[in-house]
Formats: sequence, structure tokens, C-alpha cells
Amino acid sequence: MIIPVKSIPLLLLCLFLTGRINAQQPLTLKDALNFAIENNANARKSRLEIDGGKFKTQEVRAQALPQITGNASLTYNAIIGQLVFGDQAFQLGRKWNSNAGVQVSQQLLNQKVFTGLKAAKTSETYYNLNANLTEEQVIEEVANNYYQVLVSRQQLTVIDTNIKNVNIVEKIISNQYQNGLAKKIDVDRIKVNLTNLQTQREQIINAVEQLENQLKFSMGMPVTTNIIIPESELGMVETLPLFADSINLAGRTEIRLLTIQKELYDLQRKAYVAEYYPTLSLTGNLSTTGQSDHFDLFNNHGSAFYYNASAIGITLSIPIFDGFATRSRVHQATVDIRKADEDIRQTKNSLNLAYENSKIQLKNNISTIKAQHQNVQLAQEIYNSTQNNYHNGLAALTDLLDTENALTSAQNSYNQALLNYKIAEIQLIKSKGNLKSLLK
Repeated sequence: MIIPVKSIPLLLLCLFLTGRINAQQPLTLKDALNFAIENNANARKSRLEIDGGKFKTQEVRAQALPQITGNASLTYNAIIGQLVFGDQAFQLGRKWNSNAGVQVSQQLLNQKVFTGLKAAKTSETYYNLNANLTEEQVIEEVANNYYQVLVSRQQLTVIDTNIKNVNIVEKIISNQYQNGLAKKIDVDRIKVNLTNLQTQREQIINAVEQLENQLKFSMGMPVTTNIIIPESELGMVETLPLFADSINLAGRTEIRLLTIQKELYDLQRKAYVAEYYPTLSLTGNLSTTGQSDHFDLFNNHGSAFYYNASAIGITLSIPIFDGFATRSRVHQATVDIRKADEDIRQTKNSLNLAYENSKIQLKNNISTIKAQHQNVQLAQEIYNSTQNNYHNGLAALTDLLDTENALTSAQNSYNQALLNYKIAEIQLIKSKGNLKSLLK
């Protein structure tokens, strides 16, 4: 099999990414997004639609090219008609007839065909923009899934740390109970708490696995593939990105796509209007006919005789009245154009709304992240102090378990705040039309 030269970079990229995954190398967000662009089913189908659009253009273009048709026939006349003239009858034809010919037609003037050519070319642009929009949607989906996996893994890390700490306390209490320095209720309480943590851990593991499967599915990767996501991809957030007062809506793929769609509606209207115009076409044919009383039409020495015929003509078709059907189609197309204007207006407003909301969300998330980070530090200090007091007999087991639960809650709230920030950040990047910058 010969691989086209232009496909080699794509092939190398897929091999590179597959090699990294198989080698259990960390899967960064950039790697995940690039893999998804090449392997996600929707992205691949949208690129196939580009090819389909090109073939559609070729199909429409064919209407403006000469149309050539060949035909052949062989007929046996079981009963031959006769023409009576006076007292004599003349046979009309022979028992065996053959005919072969070629017909040619060429459109000389057909405004509907020429408008269709413009529409087909515009459709190619539409399919390209639609593929671009699909890729942006894939990027958004994969990025959101990627960060959800990261946060779930952080929750697993938190509960693993808590289980480790509770195990230490459980051993201490068990030793104290054996030496008569602790009550059995304390031993039972810590075991219940440990069992609850282990149950939560199993639930989180299942949730992580499900989220990873969803991530791999959105990437177009087999769900059985093992992946490693580096925790550093989540990172610490302390400052806000720079906000512009407004965004360039004309550059957004959604607006460009709607604009092209409106152009297609306009071309459709022009195609309907073209039905009022006359059409002019050139036609020509060349044929040969053979007749014989015997089946020797194809025998050079037979009794058959042949004669040729040819004709060239021009056909003019002038529409006169169609019951106002064309007028109705033109009005329907006009309504579609007006609806497209409304779609563009509403989409612009929606995109501005998304941008403003993403700015507000990011500001809120930054405040939440800072507050939760301080809350985690404070909860850690309280837990350490309570743990020390408990070991010295200055705090009850209930206090220790309460502070441990408070620390877990603070850590999970902080991780959730990071996730909310990352999702809002993706929305901000999307509102600027820069989602593909995540691929670089």
C-alpha cells in the first residue's frame, strides 16, 4: 500500500501518540487534545463531509458540461404493417431492424445551473467551517473530561492520605485498649470511620474509572487503554487572566458558519428566481439504422441495408405560468434568509453572554480558590494540633475525627474550586475563539 506524502505527518503523529500511551508515558492535555482531533469519530466524520462536499460540487458542475448518451436497439417485427395505395399494398419496413446512435446536449443558457455551481462552491466552505466547529467542540469536551479526571484522582489522593492517618490512629488506640488506657467504644468508633473511608475510596475508584473511560471515548481511544495523567496539569491558580472589553465575534466559527448558511439561502432564492428565466440548450444526434428480412444484420454478405441520420438543433424553453409555484418557493427562501439573520443576531448575543459570564465565573473562582486554599491550611493546622492533643490525652477521639472530616472536606472543596476554574477558563478561551491554541 502506498501512503500519500501529505498523510505522513499525520501518520507519524498518531504513531508518536500511540507509542507514548503504550509506553505508559504521562498523557498531557495537549497530547490528549491532539489525539482526539485525529481519532474522535465526530471530527473524522466532519472531515469526510469536506470530501463529500467536493464531490457534490463535481456533481453540480457536471450539469454545465456536455451530456453524451449512447443507445442501441434490435427489433423483430412479427407482423409488418402495410400501406394500401390504390389496388396495391406496400410493406412498411422489414422483419429485422437495428439502430445505434449517439445523442449530445449542452446547456447554453440556464441560470439555475450556474447559480447551483456557486452554491456548491459555497457549500465546500460551509463543510470546512463545520469541520472546524466540530473540532472546537471536541477540544472543549475532551478538556472538560480531562480536568474532571484530574480532580477525581486528587480526591482519591486525599482519601488515601486520610486512610493512612486513620490507620495510624487505629493502631495507637488498639494498643491503648490492650493496655487498659482506652475504651472499647473508641476502638469501635475508629474502625467504623476506617470502614467508611475505605467504602468511599472504592466509590471514588469506580468514579475515576468511569470518568477515564468517558475521557478515552471522547478522545476516540479504546476504553481498554491504560493512561497516566500527571497531577501537575491541574496546578495552582492565583491570578486572573487578562480580560478584553469585547470579543471579535466576526472571527468566531459559529458566526462564520451562520453567515455562510445565509449565503446558501440567498443562492437558493436566486435559483428559484432563475426558474422565471428561459433556458437554451444545444442538441445533436447521430444514428445508423439497419433493416433486413432475415437475421443477417451483422453479416457483411447479408441482405441487410443501412442508412445514417444526423441532426443538430437548439431548444428554447420559456416558462409562462406554473400556478405561482415559483413565486411561493421564492417567498419561502426569503423567509429562510430572514430567519438566518435572526439566528446570527441571537448567536452574537449568546456569545457575548458566554464571554461575560466566563469572566464573572473566573473572578468568583479565583476568590473561592484563595479562600479554600487558606481553609485547607487552617484545617491542616487544626488537625495537627488536635492530633497532638489527642496523643497527649488533651482531646477526645470525637474531636480528632471531626477535624479529620473537616480537613477532608476542605481539601475536596479546594480541588472542586480548581475544577470549576479550569472549566470556566476553557469557556473564556472558547468565547475568544482560541480553543485551538490548546493544541500547541
